[in-house]
Amino acid sequence: MVGRMLILTLHPLSQGEIDGTREGFVDALFSKVDPWRSWTPKPEDIWARIRAGGYPEALRLDDAPRRLWFDSHLETVITRDVREMSDIEGLVRLPHLIRLAAARIGSLVNYSELARATALPQTTLRRYLALLETTFLVFRLWPWTPNLGKRLVKSPKLYLADTGLAARLLNADPDALEKRTPAAGQLLENLVVAEIVKQLTWSGTRAEAYHYRTHGGEEVDLVLEGPGGRCAAIEVKATATPRGADYEGLERLAKAMGDRFARGVLLHLGDRVLPFGERLHALPLQALWQCPAP
Repeated sequence: MVGRMLILTLHPLSQGEIDGTREGFVDALFSKVDPWRSWTPKPEDIWARIRAGGYPEALRLDDAPRRLWFDSHLETVITRDVREMSDIEGLVRLPHLIRLAAARIGSLVNYSELARATALPQTTLRRYLALLETTFLVFRLWPWTPNLGKRLVKSPKLYLADTGLAARLLNADPDALEKRTPAAGQLLENLVVAEIVKQLTWSGTRAEAYHYRTHGGEEVDLVLEGPGGRCAAIEVKATATPRGADYEGLERLAKAMGDRFARGVLLHLGDRVLPFGERLHALPLQALWQCPAP
C-alpha cells in the first residue's frame, strides 16, 4: 500500500556501531559551542579498522579468512545480485571495473579514461557504475556548487562502500599502510567519507555531503551543507604532524563563506587537538567515532 513502506539503506557498520557507541561528530561540527574542549582522544589502530571494514561477517574473522570472505562477497554480488538486476552481457568486466574504481578512490570520475581502461562504451560504463552503486559496492560523492563566484569542478568523486573490501582490492597489507603508501591516503579518505555518509543518516543535523574543488586548484575533501545553507568542512591528511599548507583549503573556504561557515576540521593521525583559527581545529581522526554529541 502507498505510504505504508519505509525504505532504509543498510550501510556496513559504522565505527561507533562496532564499538557500541553513538557517534555525534556531525552534530558537533554544527554546534555553536566548542565540542572538543573537554575531549581526550583514546589511542586507535586506524589501519586495523580500515582493513576490517564494517561487514558484520568479515569483522568476526582474522586477516587471512577475511580476505577470502571479501573475495567471495564480491563474486556473489556480481554473479548473483547484478545478474538478477540486469541482463548484462559484460559481467566478466565488472570485477575489473571495481578494481579500477578502488585504484581511483578519492579521484574525480573520468568516464572517458575509465571507458578506455575497460574497453567499454561510455554509455555502458555509466550503466555498469550505476549497477555497482545499486548493489552498494561503490558510491559517488557529488560536487558542492555554492555561489562563491568561482569556476567549480563538476565531476563526482568515487569511493567504495566498505574500506575492508577496498583494502582487499588494493592488496593493502599492514606494512604498506604503515609506510604511508598512496593507497594508505586513499583508504584513509575513504574511511572518513564513508563514516560521515553513515552518520548523516541518523544525526540530528540534517545535512548533505559533497566535495569541493575549483578549477584554480582549491579543494576540500568534504563539505556538509546543513539547514539555512550553513556549512561545515573536513580535510583528511595521512600525517601525524599537519603542516601549514594542509590547512589552506579550509582557511580559504572559511573566509569565502563568512557567517555561513559553521566549522572546519582537519583530521590527522596524530594525538593532539589543535585550534588553528576561528572555528577551525585539527583533530585526531578517531574523533569521528569517539566524539559524543554536544
